[in-house]
Amino acid sequence: MAMSVRRTQVVLQRAACIKLKIGEMDVRLPVPLLLPVRTKKRIFIPPVAKMNLLEDLKDSSREADFTQRHQDFERPINIGCSVVIFDPYIPPEGDARLSTLSKEGLKQRTEQIRQSASSQLAIRKIKEYDSQFTTKDFAKKAQEIFIEAHNFLTNFNRHMLHSLVTERCYPEMTRGNRYKTICWSFIESLEAPKVVHARCPEMITKGNLYGQVTVRMHSRQTLAIYDRFGRLMLGSKEQPKDVLEYLVLERHLNNPYGGWRLHGKIVPSWAPAKDPIIKTVRIPGPQLKPGEEFDALNYQVPKPEAVQWYK
Repeated sequence: MAMSVRRTQVVLQRAACIKLKIGEMDVRLPVPLLLPVRTKKRIFIPPVAKMNLLEDLKDSSREADFTQRHQDFERPINIGCSVVIFDPYIPPEGDARLSTLSKEGLKQRTEQIRQSASSQLAIRKIKEYDSQFTTKDFAKKAQEIFIEAHNFLTNFNRHMLHSLVTERCYPEMTRGNRYKTICWSFIESLEAPKVVHARCPEMITKGNLYGQVTVRMHSRQTLAIYDRFGRLMLGSKEQPKDVLEYLVLERHLNNPYGGWRLHGKIVPSWAPAKDPIIKTVRIPGPQLKPGEEFDALNYQVPKPEAVQWYK
C-alpha cells in the first residue's frame, strides 16, 4: 500500500514539473495540474419513476390498511338560522296610502291580499310548534327584542347580543363599529307595531322549518355615531327622528329551546336616502415664526380654489 502511494506521488511530481537544463544545472519549474475530483454523487430520478414511487407508496399503505384522510374543502354551515329572508315582504309605496280607486292603489291592494293569504297559512304552521304565538302579542315582543338588541350593541355586549340576533344579522350590525362610539336611544312609539308578513320555509331537509315574521314598527329614535377621536360622524343626540322600519324575526321551529331573534331588516325602494357621513378635515393654519402666537379671532380661513370638474 505504501509502495503504491509512493509511485503515485512520483508520477504526479513528474507531471506537475517541467525539467529545464540551463548550462550544467537541471531546473524544475512547477506547472498547474488539473485533477478531476469527484464530489457528491448526484442521483437523477426521472419523473416517471417518481410517479411510480408515489403509486407504490399508496399501494403499500392500502395493503397495510393505512389510508390518508381525504381533505374536505366544504364550508361549514349553521342550521340555527337561515342565510336569507325567504319571500321578503315588499312594502307598498307610500306605506299603502294610495287610493284604491287609482290603478296603482288597486295593484297594491291586490298584492296585499295575495301576501296576507300566504301569511295566514304560515301563521297556522307556526302555531303548531308555538302554541302561545299570537300576532298582537308578538308585535310587542318584537319591539322589546329590537330595543334590547340595540342597547347591547351600544355597550357591545356580544354575548347577550348573540342571544337576540341571528348569526346572519350579527355581522351586519357590528361591521365597521370598531373604534367608534354609538349613542342610540328609543324615545317613543308613534304607532303600535304590527305583524304584516309571515313565512314558514323549509331548509336542507323536508320538515326542517324556520319561522320568519315581518313586523312594521314606526317609532322616534335618536342616533349619534362618533369616531375614535370623539368627533361626530352621523346623527345627533338632541335631534330625534321618526323612523319607519320593517323588522324580520326568525326562529328555528324544530328546536324546542329556541327563541325569536332579530334576523334582518327590509328597506323599501322608495325610502329616502340616508344622511351623508360628516367628514372632518384639517385646515392648514398660517406658518408662525418663533415667538409669534396664533390669533384665532382675526384669522380668516382661505377659500379653496375653483376646480373645473367637467368641460
